[in-house]
Amino acid sequence: MKIAAAQYPIGYFGNLEDWKINIRGWVASSEDAQILVFPEYGSMEMASLFSGQIQKDLVGQIVKMNELLPDFLANFCQIANEFDKIILCPSFPVFENGRFVNRVFVVGPNGLTGYQDKFFMTRFEDEEWGISSGTKKLSVFETNWGKFGIQTCYDVEFGIGSKLLCESGAEVIFAPSCTETLKGAARVHVGARARAMENQCYVAVSQTVGDALWSPAVDINYGYSAIYSTPDLGFPDEGILAMGEPQKKMWLFANLEMEKIHEVRKNGSVLNFKSNSAIKNALTDSEIEIQHIRI
Repeated sequence: MKIAAAQYPIGYFGNLEDWKINIRGWVASSEDAQILVFPEYGSMEMASLFSGQIQKDLVGQIVKMNELLPDFLANFCQIANEFDKIILCPSFPVFENGRFVNRVFVVGPNGLTGYQDKFFMTRFEDEEWGISSGTKKLSVFETNWGKFGIQTCYDVEFGIGSKLLCESGAEVIFAPSCTETLKGAARVHVGARARAMENQCYVAVSQTVGDALWSPAVDINYGYSAIYSTPDLGFPDEGILAMGEPQKKMWLFANLEMEKIHEVRKNGSVLNFKSNSAIKNALTDSEIEIQHIRI
């Protein structure tokens, strides 16, 4: 299975048609990749379609953006059908049940297939932007080539979501992300590599790049895409399948072989995935003593 992870700059558009043309151009340039992943909050460029007053309003712009959600979904569904792709759309601040959630929609040749909400909010999302944690539901997406789940940005820095997804059959975790600094990007990539190792799976990171100084939400972006594996049997020594040049507008491609995931989980030098579940079960009913030793 060939995947493509976008290093995606936040654009500025004069009208909706220009935005549609941009998205179509990206998908058209994705070669023969079967699954495409766009980054977290890549949809925020649609706020450029509103007045300058709305563009500067951190909360007001996501209120208005929900008026464009039908166009957003229709465009991605049409393009996925035209190019015969599975697309993880850039995450969208969806207003639902009286709150905003950070949602990644997944579309395919037959239309909308499902979504994954972000669980863990950053301080900016929670304290300044008013984005809330989504419903605690994890989705495993099944394709002809394998199964995948989504852990959006901060979510991949914690082990629980990826563990549950992989225990439910996922061989690939996609991690769309939006970070401002090298430190922020590094936290996501460190988390992604840890998830790849402990679950003996693939993890693909897609990040926003460059500046969009007109936007108070996604004004500064530092990022690079990468596709990781566990550093074990059949994989690169450091577990890096591919890594993009930071801050460059591009697709990053990699071919994923699910047979290698099954093999390393069965016959790897270590059995992180198997041991992860076994350790949890073994420790559930065990009392672990903590010692305080003064030196």
